[in-house]
Order: sequence, then C-alpha cells, then structure tokens
Amino acid sequence: MATSERMILNIGPQHPSTHGVLRLVVELEGETVVKVTPHIGYLHRAIEKLCETKTYHQCIPLTDRLDYLAPLSNNLGYVLAVEKLLGLEVPRRAQYLRVLMAELTRISSHLIWLGTHAMDVGAISVFLYTFRERETTYDLFELAHGARMNVSYMRVGGLARDIPPEFTARLKAFMAEFTARMDEYETLLTKNRIWLNRTRGVGCLSGADAVALGVSGPNLRASGVDWDIRRAAPYSAYDEFDFRVAVGQNGDVYDRYLVRLTEMRESLKIVRQAFEGLPDGPVMVDDPKVAFPPKERLSEDMESLIHHFKLVSEGFSPPEGEVYSSIEAPKGELGFYVVSDGGPNPYRIKVRPPSFVNLQALPKMAEGRLIADLVAIVGSIDIVLGEVDR
Repeated sequence: MATSERMILNIGPQHPSTHGVLRLVVELEGETVVKVTPHIGYLHRAIEKLCETKTYHQCIPLTDRLDYLAPLSNNLGYVLAVEKLLGLEVPRRAQYLRVLMAELTRISSHLIWLGTHAMDVGAISVFLYTFRERETTYDLFELAHGARMNVSYMRVGGLARDIPPEFTARLKAFMAEFTARMDEYETLLTKNRIWLNRTRGVGCLSGADAVALGVSGPNLRASGVDWDIRRAAPYSAYDEFDFRVAVGQNGDVYDRYLVRLTEMRESLKIVRQAFEGLPDGPVMVDDPKVAFPPKERLSEDMESLIHHFKLVSEGFSPPEGEVYSSIEAPKGELGFYVVSDGGPNPYRIKVRPPSFVNLQALPKMAEGRLIADLVAIVGSIDIVLGEVDR
C-alpha cells in the first residue's frame, strides 16, 4: 500500500508573501495543505500598555503605528472613542474632513493591497500602476497634514489644522483621473485568465464561517454578508453620504479582489460628496479644556502659551467611565475600548484590530488547498502585522 509522509514547512517570519513578520507553520501531504498555524508576536511593541503612560493627546501618534497603511483611520477610531467619553460634539467641517481623509486612506490602503497582492501571485506590473496613485494620495496627505505616513492629523475635538488652499486643486486633479486609473487595473487583472485561475474558487470562506470567526470588512462582505459600520452605525456624518456597500457571493480570493475594487470606486464618490458639500466653520471645538489654541497666537498671547503648555504637559482628565467605539477601517472593524479613572492618562486602552481577527480565518480558507494557493490566500486577507501584534 502506498503511504504518504507529511512534511512540516515554515513560511516566514521573513518571507515576501507574508506581508510582514508572520510565520506560518504548514503541514503538507504532497502539495496539499493539511494544517496551517499562524505564529504572531514578532512585531509586538506594547502600544496598548504605552497608552497608559501618555496623556490622551499623546496617544494619537501611537495609533499611527497600528495599521501603518491607514494611519488616519486609526486616528479617527481613537479620537471618536475619547470624544464619546467626553461627550464632545465635533464641528461639522471637521466631521466632513474626517470622512474625506478616511476615504482617501481607504483608497490608499486598498491600492497598496492590490499592488502587493497581485505581485504575490506573479502580476508584477500592477504594483507599479497602483503605487503611482498611492503616491498621489500620500502627496495629498503631506500637503494637508505635513507628513506622508504617520500623520497624527486627528485631534480630540477635531483636527490639527484646516486644509490649505492649494489642497483643493490637487484633490480635484486626483478625483478627475482616478476612475480611469481604476479601469487600467481592471484591464490588467479582472478578466486575465491567469489571474482568474489563481483566484476563483480559491480560499473560499462561507458567510456563516466568516461571522462565527469574527471576520469583518471586505473579507466579510466578499462572503455575502452585507455589513458595513459606516451604514449600520454611522459616525462622523457618514449618514449624510450616498454610497453602495459592495457584497460578494463566493467568499473566494477573486471576490475579495472585486469587493475592494468596488470599495475604491465608492470611496471616490464619498470623497467627492464630502469635498463638494464641505461646510464652512472651525475644525476644532471651542473648549479650552481639550482644544489647543491656534499656533499663531502662542508668540503674541501669554495666556494662550500657558494654556498650550498645560495641555501638553498635563493633558485633560475625562470623567470616570468606559466606552467602546468602532469604525469601518479599510481592513474591517477597528474598535477602541477606553477606560478612564478620572486622571489625565487612560487607565486602559484595548484595540480591536481587524487584521488580528481576520487572520484567524486563514486555516479555514487554506486547509485542503495546494501550497501554491496559500500565498494568494494570505494576500487576499490583507493583514498588517503592526496591527496584528500591536
């Protein structure tokens, strides 16, 4: 009788297709994956614990380092939780700009995913196309925020600053050309025979399994579950915008690709609506307990200088209590649980990162498939290990 011998294979922790320092211990029978076990923790930086030693404002730069491909989404999720704790109402202009920046971030994040995922499967040219537009979004971030990646743009109560006048023309140019760029990506991939063979029917995840495993975001919607926090529990004025939630049918790698493509087109629609309907007014609450005074006043007004110094050095102290707030980040549900003991530092912050939760669906997707499919499946989940490990 013929017998088969199982082999244990390590993929990572340093491997291009793991999208970071992820180690997969794969058990194989021939080329078939019998079992796959993700090993994490190689990028742990104790961000949640560090927050306990910082003031509420000082925690914002730490959130940039979670999903470092979507720092503005991390900023937004965190400040919404603190504002909920304080009972703050943010000015409408700030709410609209938050939506605009969050959707530009979604586009940027999906572009990076699309380029790297296609390169994993062998379509190297797509990476060069998507990074062209990704650089354009980062140029916009740099213009508005002063930084390209770790922006720390959101503030408790609003935004660090308003958008500059020159931002308008640059954003209009991006909106005018991005749909044509999307068409280029689809020309390269959507009906490409090799792409179809590598993605259709691969890494299937049913809607029931996705819900049971806590999967969220595009991975959940690709499995046929119509759930998007922006629509189900609107935050930051999302209830004022018209957009379609993309839903797949088969829950395979190909559907996860299609869902993210549609999301980029819908994000562009939201960006356009937010830009065209942008209200006038301030971008920060008028509350001296949490709001920094305008920087231009620091050199001419001693009271503003003292106020700024006290906020930086001492922070503010929310009332005792605990809150949970979540947003629809590019990778799924990003939640922040914040506990206040009445002091200037958070007593506890717990992050609910979508990458960490979505990763646990990998064995369900991969077991029974070929080892060659594993690379495509891991890429289709769209994980960032900075968010997984925190």
